[in-house]
Amino acid sequence: MFPSLLLKVVLTPALIATATLVGRRWGETMSGWLVGLPLTSAPVVFFLALDQGTTFATTASLAVLLGTISQAAFALTYAKVAKRTGWLPAVAAGSFTFALATVGFQQVRLSALPAYGAVIASLVIGILFMRQGESPAATVAVTPDWDLPVRIVLATGLVLVLTGIAPSIGAHLSGLLSPFPVYAGVLAIFAHHQVGGAAATKVLRGLLLGLFAFASFFLVLALGLDRFGIGASFALATLIALLVQASTLRLVRALEG
Repeated sequence: MFPSLLLKVVLTPALIATATLVGRRWGETMSGWLVGLPLTSAPVVFFLALDQGTTFATTASLAVLLGTISQAAFALTYAKVAKRTGWLPAVAAGSFTFALATVGFQQVRLSALPAYGAVIASLVIGILFMRQGESPAATVAVTPDWDLPVRIVLATGLVLVLTGIAPSIGAHLSGLLSPFPVYAGVLAIFAHHQVGGAAATKVLRGLLLGLFAFASFFLVLALGLDRFGIGASFALATLIALLVQASTLRLVRALEG
């Protein structure tokens, strides 16, 4: 319990600070792409594997794959609503869409490869639709001194809540909930509030590009945990995710430029 809590309260501030600074230096698309990595879901599944066993964690990994579609739906809904409204209606609409998808996926069980194929299709569709509805470029805003600490507090609190309830609600629902875009949501809200809906859309478009690595990570876990054990599966999944993430970097840079 203590190592898990320590990881959350150390990793989350470090990540959200890094993503924020990346966004200020290289743009919002890059910050969203960075937090597309499985930086909340991976620790959840890792500690589930340690505490509940690899079979339980495999079920959770398969559900995380389906939950990636819910995350893409959140991003697309937020981006569409953000063109006309402020951040609060946009995040409410995105969260509602995520919740609806989660309820629907509670009744769905897919094996690893079909689930992965459905995720890839949803990401491609989401990127294409978001690209078609792209807003005009946003202007740069001056960020206040309190901006970064507030982002850190909000993101850490959300991670603690989500991961705290996960083990008590079962492997499938835990997996479906864990992809909720905590980091990307915080980044999008602040970008939207300070700069405008176009900046939030850039964050979320970067997130969709980063989710190819996310999905690949959990595909490897779903296929490997029962076969190869926890250590080898997580090591291989991390390697594959980083390779996939690196392959999307050029596209992210092109979109930001």
